[in-house]
Amino acid sequence: MSAAPIVPPTRVLAVASHEGKKRSSRGNHTGYRHWTGTKATAQEISDLYRGLKDNYINDFDMMLSGYIPGAEGVLAVGEIAKELKAANEQQPGHFFWVLDPVMGDNGNLYVAADVVPAYKSLLAYADLIIPNQFEAELLSGVKITDMKSLAAAIHAFHKNHRVPHVIITSVNISSPDIPAGHLCVVGSTMTSTGQARLFKTVFPSIDCYFCGTGDMFGALVTVRMREAAAAAASVMGCASWVSGDAVAAVDLPLARATEKVLASMHEVLTHTKDAMQGVVDRTLAAMTQDERQGDKQKMLAGKKAAELQLVRNLDCLRLPQKRIEVVPF
Repeated sequence: MSAAPIVPPTRVLAVASHEGKKRSSRGNHTGYRHWTGTKATAQEISDLYRGLKDNYINDFDMMLSGYIPGAEGVLAVGEIAKELKAANEQQPGHFFWVLDPVMGDNGNLYVAADVVPAYKSLLAYADLIIPNQFEAELLSGVKITDMKSLAAAIHAFHKNHRVPHVIITSVNISSPDIPAGHLCVVGSTMTSTGQARLFKTVFPSIDCYFCGTGDMFGALVTVRMREAAAAAASVMGCASWVSGDAVAAVDLPLARATEKVLASMHEVLTHTKDAMQGVVDRTLAAMTQDERQGDKQKMLAGKKAAELQLVRNLDCLRLPQKRIEVVPF
């Protein structure tokens, strides 16, 4: 895996909503238990995009959509993606939608139940989806218990929904392929006949709680996918940047992008963990003596320390030194 600077898309539209009962537009995530701001509705999402369109600044190359807790918001974002795809219909490869169907984790749904069918209705329009294992089960209809059922879930996305690219971002199953203390990420780009080209990577986990890993993965895979597609000159002019059937799974742009994204993430997470105690100490030192005695204040200091230290580690994003390689599934 060669290290190369990120080649960003010309224009990326990033869309996320916080319209749920306990979600709002705010300066911090709700894990802090304190937040302020206003709720963003589906109508407001549509209005914001209309404002961009009315001013002719909706010429986006890529779109990344993330957390949207209500079905109306999901469908509103889907309408934006459909419009942008239609506008580029005569120019294959000129628009690419990365869909992160944020719905839950570890068997727990933390959005409204009607979000699941809303996302299912949009899968056919996405170019790349990046669900975790639980989300992949909900959308594919396949219970993932082993590597065979994992492959079946990805095949279902390709065959039933014609999703060109799939990355399942966290796999938690008992398998000889995944040693204890390791994580597994699996991806695939479909062939012209809808068959899966599966690759995987297994790497050591970092035993620590972090805030923002999903957002970081989505942002990085968006720019790294474009970079990898641009490196394969013939791919950029193809619909959804799908490589020819002769390209092996481990040589796909999606595989190259996954390697670099995970390398950057591993380095940033390592540096964040190493700096955590210092952040906690500085935060507590700024409190009064009475405040430092409270469990609530200690919890807040820990939440602050768990925020990914991206700005302090930009070199890890640009030129990661960690080697993480994909292998055939």
